Amino acid sequence: MPELSGHNFIAGGRSAAGSVVLHSVDATTGQPLPNAFIQATAEEVHAAATAAHQASAIYGNLPAERRAEFLDAIASELDALDEQFVALVCRETALPAARIQGERARTSGQMRLFAQTLRRGDFLGARIDLPLPQRQPLPRVDLRQCRLGVGPVAVFGASNFPLAFSTAGGDTAAALAAGCPVVFKAHSGHMATAEQVALAIIRAAEKTGMPAGVFNMIFGAGVGEALVKHPLIQAVGFTGSLKGGRALCDMAAARAQPIPVFAEMSSINPVLVLPQALEVRGEQIARELAASVVMGAGQFCTNPGLVIGIRSPQFSALLQSLSALIAEQPGQTMLNAGGLRSYVEGCATLRAHPQVTHLAGQAQAGNQARAQLFLADVQLLLGGDELLQEEIFGPATVVVEVADRTELLAALQGLRGQLTATLLGEPAELAHAADLVAVLAQKVGRVLVNGYPTGVEVCDAMVHGGPWPATSDARGTSVGTLAIDRFLRPVCYQNFPDALLPEALRNSNPLGLTRLVNGEKTTQAL
Repeated sequence: MPELSGHNFIAGGRSAAGSVVLHSVDATTGQPLPNAFIQATAEEVHAAATAAHQASAIYGNLPAERRAEFLDAIASELDALDEQFVALVCRETALPAARIQGERARTSGQMRLFAQTLRRGDFLGARIDLPLPQRQPLPRVDLRQCRLGVGPVAVFGASNFPLAFSTAGGDTAAALAAGCPVVFKAHSGHMATAEQVALAIIRAAEKTGMPAGVFNMIFGAGVGEALVKHPLIQAVGFTGSLKGGRALCDMAAARAQPIPVFAEMSSINPVLVLPQALEVRGEQIARELAASVVMGAGQFCTNPGLVIGIRSPQFSALLQSLSALIAEQPGQTMLNAGGLRSYVEGCATLRAHPQVTHLAGQAQAGNQARAQLFLADVQLLLGGDELLQEEIFGPATVVVEVADRTELLAALQGLRGQLTATLLGEPAELAHAADLVAVLAQKVGRVLVNGYPTGVEVCDAMVHGGPWPATSDARGTSVGTLAIDRFLRPVCYQNFPDALLPEALRNSNPLGLTRLVNGEKTTQAL
């Protein structure tokens, strides 16, 4: 494993012009780790954005196959990171080695998936309307459209996924696939991990002949604002808190040239438990729910933070079983002290509310998070109270009991936007759940039946997004190949000579694409 310098990555080189020294922290002990990292100066932020801008003219015009080779090379470099690297990530995050190994495979896998997307070519969205010189009353000119990268993208690393949503994570992969150089802001919770992954990306860039500046990385808690406000940055990818995401959205909107921010922020991921399911498998549901709530110390953006059911003896039995399971859960070390502090404060706020009952959970002790279960009055949902709307990041969930189907639908209407919603039901009752699905589909990006949301497949069909505040733009996703759309824009070419057109639009169709020509899909040359 290469030695760490703690220097910023700019234009293919390293830079440490600043005087502010930072240290990562051992997530288990809370003690600073030995490596020092140098916070980027304003001049270095400018240099990184400029390097990405200069690389954009070259990288954005490379054939898709060249970019695919780059992504494949990154994947290979990630796979080659050894057990020393895994141990380093574990130390910075307190996550177990098996989780890190799985996340490393997911991170390299999504790079390869985007490489496949590039080779397939459909992301280009080629559309051609051939000229109609005889059309009356006016002829139609030759019009051709495809999609190009927006330009340099600023990406912010997530705390809870040090690999898959971080340096070489989904936002970086999607931006690079789209032809957009990246300026990555390393998360302060795992800077050593970020540097090792950045070195892997740079090795891949050098091996595949990518332009200097295709990937840049800066350290520091105070550099994000300068990066988002830099006039050469054209889009932002972010995974984190609602407060942080909102701040970035406001900064980007206030620029002289406003730019889009694709932020994944807050979700309570409601789980609806239908009556027949409880009759048939109530104990099983209790076990599965408890496991989903405490998985990874609840530090998943798809953690089920709200469970809703209709009042019945079976639902009461579910609460009893779930309470017993939550009460016996061992403490877990969270990613960092700040996360634990926020979790404890969030749970304390719930416990203090007169319309919330604490059902189960040991008192917090030391640096470990204890799972907690609460029962809240349905009026908090019906009235749109903020208390149940914002995620408590950690192993806690809130149960809401409704009187009947009518009140269930009303409670769902009171929810804000979410990443996911889950229906647990038997076939007969699911057959009559169209009204529930219709409401949920307006509220979330992914609706599940008889599963649990703490698992996000990286594939073509996945949507990891949703209406505000789950994300800042419900039209996109941060997981899956559709994530590339966030960093593309359509360009129309009118009356162009064939030789000047992008390959995707040329008469001979050299890329072999399926194109929309005069309203019909075809692979034929023109």
